[in-house]
Amino acid sequence: MTDILLVPGTASLADWRAIYRGAVPRLDPASAPRIAASAAAVGRILAHGEPVYGINTGFGKLASVRIDDADLATLQRNIVLSHAAGVGDPSPVPVIRLMMALKLASLAQGASGVRPETVALLEAMLVHGLTPVIPAQGSVGASGDLAPLSHMAVTMIGMGEIFVAGERLPAAQALAKAGLTPIELAAKEGLALLNGTQFSAANALSGLFETELLFQSALVTGALSTEAAKGSDTPFDPRIHELRRHRGQIEVAGALRGLMAGSPIRASHLENDTRVQDPYCLRCQPQVMGAVLDLLRQAATTLAIEANGVSDNPLIFPETDEALSGGNFHAEPVAFAADMIALAICEIGSISERRIAMLVDPALSGLPAFLTPRPGLNSGFMIPQVTAAALVSENKQCAYPASVDSIPTSANQEDHVSMAAHGARRLHGMAANAAAVIAIEWLAAAQGVDFHAPLQSSAALERAHRLLRESVPTLADDRHFHPDIAAANALVRSGALAATAGDLLPGIA
Repeated sequence: MTDILLVPGTASLADWRAIYRGAVPRLDPASAPRIAASAAAVGRILAHGEPVYGINTGFGKLASVRIDDADLATLQRNIVLSHAAGVGDPSPVPVIRLMMALKLASLAQGASGVRPETVALLEAMLVHGLTPVIPAQGSVGASGDLAPLSHMAVTMIGMGEIFVAGERLPAAQALAKAGLTPIELAAKEGLALLNGTQFSAANALSGLFETELLFQSALVTGALSTEAAKGSDTPFDPRIHELRRHRGQIEVAGALRGLMAGSPIRASHLENDTRVQDPYCLRCQPQVMGAVLDLLRQAATTLAIEANGVSDNPLIFPETDEALSGGNFHAEPVAFAADMIALAICEIGSISERRIAMLVDPALSGLPAFLTPRPGLNSGFMIPQVTAAALVSENKQCAYPASVDSIPTSANQEDHVSMAAHGARRLHGMAANAAAVIAIEWLAAAQGVDFHAPLQSSAALERAHRLLRESVPTLADDRHFHPDIAAANALVRSGALAATAGDLLPGIA
């Protein structure tokens, strides 16, 4: 695996994407003085003898309860154990690795009061491929992602479970195999580990990265569907889009022109085509997908800021030996970003499904009914379109904004919460649904293009066509359809389809 230097506060989206895809983060050594200064400040604050939230008091509604100095270590251990109350299936390993890296970068900025050895253990777990088993459910996104992050912290004190190379082991055993020793938490450390937005942010970032890939893949399948239906590229003329001025729309139109450039299929109907206008699913691709791109970029901006921020509480300021209690743990920015990504996923799948429906309808596409040479005897693409419709409908139901919901918690101490965690977590299922829709469109569009043989499409689209045909032959008569969809879906999810377009496709950066 590639190593990546993690510079707290200035990491790029490309850095976080690389970590999500498997790169190993190595903390910038320049962080060490800030970490040490923050831990020393906690010691001086304690020496003052004043009650300070999270350091020598209870938590949440119990913040007014003063804790004796002799019990401070027990206090931190207890908060970790009591807050590790998540339920559900384990979160995906790549998401949790990203969560750990986000927490590492936050702690290393020297505002959390944790000791160097605590930060070092978290980094070592990432380096050795030790990923805590984190139940997916249980966070409301304030005060931070308490339950998921507590499950991470539990493993650092030798309890809970850890994934190592696909094996699920007791934490103490996994740490020992890697030559690591559990820590005993010092004052403030338990709260610093479990307080923050890193679980929500990791899920939102991973959703963003997956959606960027879906967006790019859908540009390719959209162009291929346009070719299959012998649609016009006139709606992609740059003069149209420059008048409206939306950056995403302009770039998407440019990508579609590039994907279709030099196509003999397009050249074959430049003249004597009786159609005046194409359906919106073809003609309005720049407007729809351009708006999707602009929305994803807005979400990316929010998440890039969040990823580089410090979101636990209280925050330590060594310069003045102050511990300031605030609300940076509230994940409202993440919740809004996740809701925007959900809308984007919905629209990517929705317009893709409309193109599938257009292709199977001979009145709209000019192709054989349901894209089969012998309709009636064969059903062709009839039911794959139904599958796509089902997936799109499911995504619509999932796209209701999570951020507008709030259930007060902690005896009304935490009386407004963001619901960012499940708002971000749902993106994985939505992305999987949309990927399957795009895979079905790819199959349908390639089948449609096959009817135009010996005419070919553009160089870029022929690469996408050949890639599919290496795994899925043209559909002559009905066959078991599920393996075809599974093969196409795997290529979409891997990024192979988007890669056929080279540098023609815009991204979130």
